[in-house]
Amino acid sequence: MKKSHRASLALVPLVGQLRSYDRSWLRGDLVAGVTVAALIVPKNLGYAGIAGIPLQNGLYAAAAGAILYAVFGTCRQISMGPSSGLAAVAASAVLTAGITDEQQVASFVAGITLASGLLFLLLALLRMGWIAQFLSRAVVTGFLFGAAVDVVIGELPKLTGTDVSGSNPIQELWSWLGTLGQAHGATVVVAAVSLAVVFGLRVVAPAVPGALVLVVGGLLADWLLDLGAKGVAVVGEVPRGLPSLQVPDGQLLRDNIGTTAVAAVALLLIGFSQTAGDARSFAAKHRYQVDINQESTAQALANTASGLFQGMPVSTSLSASSLNDHSGAKTGLASITSGVTVLLTLLFLAPVFSSLPTPVLAALIIEAVVMGMMNLPEMRRLARVQRFDFWIAVAAILGTLVFGVLAGVIIGICLSLVWLVWVVTHPAMPTLGRQSGTQVFREVDEHPGDEVVSGVAVIRLDGGLFFATADALDDRLRELIHSTPDLTGIVLDCEGINFVDSQGVAKMAELATLADESAVRLRLARLKPDVRATLDRDGVIERIGLDRVHGNVYRAVEAELAASAGGAGGLPTEV
Repeated sequence: MKKSHRASLALVPLVGQLRSYDRSWLRGDLVAGVTVAALIVPKNLGYAGIAGIPLQNGLYAAAAGAILYAVFGTCRQISMGPSSGLAAVAASAVLTAGITDEQQVASFVAGITLASGLLFLLLALLRMGWIAQFLSRAVVTGFLFGAAVDVVIGELPKLTGTDVSGSNPIQELWSWLGTLGQAHGATVVVAAVSLAVVFGLRVVAPAVPGALVLVVGGLLADWLLDLGAKGVAVVGEVPRGLPSLQVPDGQLLRDNIGTTAVAAVALLLIGFSQTAGDARSFAAKHRYQVDINQESTAQALANTASGLFQGMPVSTSLSASSLNDHSGAKTGLASITSGVTVLLTLLFLAPVFSSLPTPVLAALIIEAVVMGMMNLPEMRRLARVQRFDFWIAVAAILGTLVFGVLAGVIIGICLSLVWLVWVVTHPAMPTLGRQSGTQVFREVDEHPGDEVVSGVAVIRLDGGLFFATADALDDRLRELIHSTPDLTGIVLDCEGINFVDSQGVAKMAELATLADESAVRLRLARLKPDVRATLDRDGVIERIGLDRVHGNVYRAVEAELAASAGGAGGLPTEV
């Protein structure tokens, strides 16, 4: 196969899928595509509502995401489109920018979508897919939970037909509680029934697409009961037709460049972390490989197209992707079928949604964010497994609620980086003891009955020895020297040291000098070849002494005991 042909297959994975296509897959792909479209059409109306853009723009994004990802993505089961989390980020960006005109809102959301697409493209070109790791799972869980609470509070006035005020969700909630006395009766009834239907179906018939049932039921109720005439608000005109190519307002983006940049980075981190995780999961299930950098390219093109066609941010939808998988999707043809079905809906059915009651749409949005973003099981798991991660998630929730969704993302990133720096600069350095009757040395904290050799301190550095950890090792050895009576030797188990930089090498030389000045022998055990070679290049091995570098901890301790006893003694040799 020619190199250029292989390159084209790598850039357009769908071509490779179709070259090996089994015609028996066609029915599954088509059924899955239409089934997923029935799920995402009503849901994307809700996501557009969260972002504050015209409802049809959510469908524009759904079509662009589904088709472009199918062509350029490497995961065959993923369904790409708007999501509740990304919609919440877009809504927060609009709020931060202070934009209220609907056309400007739509242009601004399309603009930050396009900006995120360009960032994804840069990510792919530089092969920097690892950047998604800067948002820890705890932070993402907390941020999404807080954003969901924010969205729910924002939808409450639509359930009661009242107006609220406030600069953050807490103030808005307090304001809404004060308006309950003026609630519109018919609106409340429609809202209550809608919430009961969409949440009730999840309990009694989870396989039934609740969003589709709710939208169809809302449209029928308006037609039969003329809800608009009874004072229940409806969403308004949803025009028929396909989107046109339209570059977002550049001046609007420049006037809000800070918000645009923060929103684009937030969309990149959240969108990519969601898609990368889901892609790996489906690939493992079906035993094929995904290319994470090609996934960046696919998301770049999907978001760029969505931005240029007046859409909103897109990433993977786990619920839609799972349905795609369960319905028999074998290739990206299923996702293309979903996208084409959405386009046909825009051509022939879009005006039908004009009479959808607003409280029905609000119930749809609330169900989407509660079930898709409020991950209570994960919060409970964090509290049980690692309490620090739990409090990081709580901090992300509070930051989102008090300062807004965009600020919550920034707080989440800062928390992740602070946690990363703290972990890196505080490597574990446990004291080791000898298991009775063996040559095995292990952590004393885990095995308090193990023998601690008198006069010899045995510790292990778990992590690389470099600029971020060098001072921690220095502090640990000084603590041992100053606090351990009759100390004659320190054995440093280097099994966990897989990397050493120039500062780490210099620190090791300093520690050798410190040990000599304190009349303590420093011994190294289990040095990895690469680490030893680096230390040797700077003369550190010679400085410490070849006779003080040992193949295992047992030999190092035995040699120290023999040296302190003037050549006699040592550990028992039984194993």
